[in-house]
Order: sequence, then C-alpha cells, then structure tokens
Amino acid sequence: QVQLVESGGGLVQPGGSLRLSCAASGSIFSINDMGWYRQAAGKEREFVALNTNAGTTNYADSVKGRFRLSRDAARHTVYLQMDSLKPEDTAVYYCYADLFSTYDVRDEYWGQGTQVTVSS
Repeated sequence: QVQLVESGGGLVQPGGSLRLSCAASGSIFSINDMGWYRQAAGKEREFVALNTNAGTTNYADSVKGRFRLSRDAARHTVYLQMDSLKPEDTAVYYCYADLFSTYDVRDEYWGQGTQVTVSS
C-alpha cells in the first residue's frame, strides 16, 4: 500500500505565503514524477507543478514565478512554496505521484487533498 499525506494548507490573505508538504510512504520501489494539482469549487482538477525523475520541474502558467516546487528524493517528499497568493489560487490542492511499488508495478497515486483559501 502506498499513501500520500499532505499538510500545510490553510487560510491566508492575498499576497501571503503558504508551504505545502507531501510525503509518500508504504511500499515504494522508486518514484518517477511527483507534484501538485488543484481543484477549485465547481471546476475541474488542474495541473499546478510537477517534478520529473529526470530533474526537470514544470509549472502551470498561472503560478510561474510565484510557486516553487522542491523535492527530497531520500524522504519521498515534495514541497510547494506558494508566494504572492491570489484569491484565484483558492482550491483543494492534491499531491500526485507516479511510482513503482515494486520493480515492475507502476501506478499513479493521489493524496487526500488540502484546502488552501486566499481571502481577506
């Protein structure tokens, strides 16, 4: 069993900052991609940021220059530093991982989600 556990969400004023964390645990052989998606009320889930096993990190245009994803491979953990937050960043943020649980079993996993609310 693999679990992704997120933390760090909350309420912040516009222009403020938050840092999300996501730790993968359980039967993990290796992790390929790891990152974040978000879903605002009444909207579809959308891509936010993703770090690949090759070391590249991609961001949605809407968060470039404001969000920064970092990864601690040894701890199977990713962090999302969110600065200059805007009300439109309000959403449930989901951690995502594409990983091998054994040498030949590859699957995608999602966290339970953490709420981020940007409001004055």
